[in-house]
Amino acid sequence: MMAKKPPKPAPRRIFQERLKITSLPLYFEGFLLVKRSEYQEYKHYWTELRGTTLFFYSDKKSPKYVDKLDIIDLTCLTDQNSTEKNCANFTLVLPKEEVQLKTENTESGEEWRGFILTVTELSVPLHMSLLPGQVIRLHEVLEREKKRRIETEQMPSSALGKEKEPVEDYVDVLSPMPVCFYSVSRKEATEMLEKNPSLGNMILRPGSDSKSYSITIRQEIDLPRIKHYKVMSVGKNYTIELERPVTLPNLFSVIDYFMKETRGNLRPFIYSTDETLGWSHHTSVAGSRLELAEPLSSRTLQYLRS
Repeated sequence: MMAKKPPKPAPRRIFQERLKITSLPLYFEGFLLVKRSEYQEYKHYWTELRGTTLFFYSDKKSPKYVDKLDIIDLTCLTDQNSTEKNCANFTLVLPKEEVQLKTENTESGEEWRGFILTVTELSVPLHMSLLPGQVIRLHEVLEREKKRRIETEQMPSSALGKEKEPVEDYVDVLSPMPVCFYSVSRKEATEMLEKNPSLGNMILRPGSDSKSYSITIRQEIDLPRIKHYKVMSVGKNYTIELERPVTLPNLFSVIDYFMKETRGNLRPFIYSTDETLGWSHHTSVAGSRLELAEPLSSRTLQYLRS
C-alpha cells in the first residue's frame, strides 16, 4: 500500500551520512515497491539510483540502506500488466535473478525506466512518454555515467571498493545540483514555468557565458511576470547580482536565499510525481519545509528586482 502523504524530505545530514557509505553519484530517487527472489511479498523502499546500483532504504530519512542491487549486468527490462490503476509494474531481468518493481504511478514508472535503461545501456531510450526537461536530465546523467565509467577504469584496482574516507563537506564530493537545476536556455526556462505553474516558479540554469548560472522566476502579482538573475561563480562561492550583491557558499544556499527572502513565494520548479496524486509537495532543497506566505511585499519586490 503506497503512502498517502509525502514524507518529509531527508535533511542534509542524512544525505551526508549516505555519502559516507558510497561515492557513487546520485542520479534518481523515489519510492518503489520491490520484490526480490528471496522476498515473500513486495517491500516498500525509498530507493536511490547511484551509478548502476539501486540502494534501498526503509524510509526516506534512514541514513543506512537495508539492501542494494547492482544492475550493471541488466539483461532486459520487461513491463508487466498491472490490475491497479495509475501504477507501473515492471521486472528487471538480471543474470542471477529477476526483480519486480512497482511504482506509485505511471509517470514515475516512466522516469525509473528511463534512468535505469540510460545507466545500464549507456544510451537514452527512445519512444518514452517523458517531458523535455526529463529527457534533458537523462542526457545529463548519461554523460556523468560515461565519465564515471572512464574514471573507474583508470582507477588502480586497489582503490576500487575501498570505503570512502570521511571529509569535512560531503556535499562537495559529488558536486550535486539543486533539484530545480535544468540545462535549458532562458527561453526554455520561461516556457517551462509558464506551462507548468503548479510545479514551482523558480529554475536554476546555466548562464549564457558557460561560467555563471542564472535564476529564472515567474511571479504572479497583478500579472504574471518573468525575471532573470545572474549568479556568478567567485572562487568557491556564488554571488547573486542584486542591487546589493549577496555572496553565498553554494548553489543550494542560493535557492534557499530566494525562498526565504520571498517568504516561500518562490518555490523550486520540480517535476514531481506527487502532482498526479493531487498533493502539495513544495520543499526546500536544503531539507526544510516552507509554507506559502502572502504575496510578495513591495519591499521584497524592490530587493529582488532585476
